[in-house]
Amino acid sequence: MSDPVTGSRVVIIEHDPGWADAYAVAAAELSSALRPWVVSIEHIGSTSVPGLAAKSVIDIQVGVRSLDESAVIVRAVESLGYEYVPELEADLPDRRYFRRWSNGRRTHQIHLVERGNSHWWERHVAFRDWLRIHEEDRDAYAALKRRLAEEHRHDLEAYTDGKTEFVLAIERQALNTEHRRASHLPWSRA
Repeated sequence: MSDPVTGSRVVIIEHDPGWADAYAVAAAELSSALRPWVVSIEHIGSTSVPGLAAKSVIDIQVGVRSLDESAVIVRAVESLGYEYVPELEADLPDRRYFRRWSNGRRTHQIHLVERGNSHWWERHVAFRDWLRIHEEDRDAYAALKRRLAEEHRHDLEAYTDGKTEFVLAIERQALNTEHRRASHLPWSRA
């Protein structure tokens, strides 16, 4: 499968400080459009980690109170120029996925989940936060992504699969650290 971001190639570029601004604009739009439902919005994925090379797609995680009103929420997100991709719910029923295009290129993607009970949320925030403070892991991830993009330049699925082991290892480490930190807080003791 070719990468819909570039049309034919998986392309990793150096970190662009403008990604933070692009996220801020999109988050403000989403916050306004989803005011009745939104709990929190986070910039996730490689574009959210300063210094990390990435595909130039802004990943946005939107937490809502409930997916019960999905039809209304979907229409609100679509009104901002995002394309809803319902077929992905067959594999991930607790997530709604959207993407935005500009000049034939995917520029943004939204992962909309219930904030209160989503392991998806915790994993992605923990991974991002870990890479933001552990430069050696950030750099190792960048090197892995570059190598995989070269090896699988026309196969997004193989590129993504090649990152899985690294990502899961970092997530486990980050979540275990978060759990240990939380268990030592005075108000979390039983």
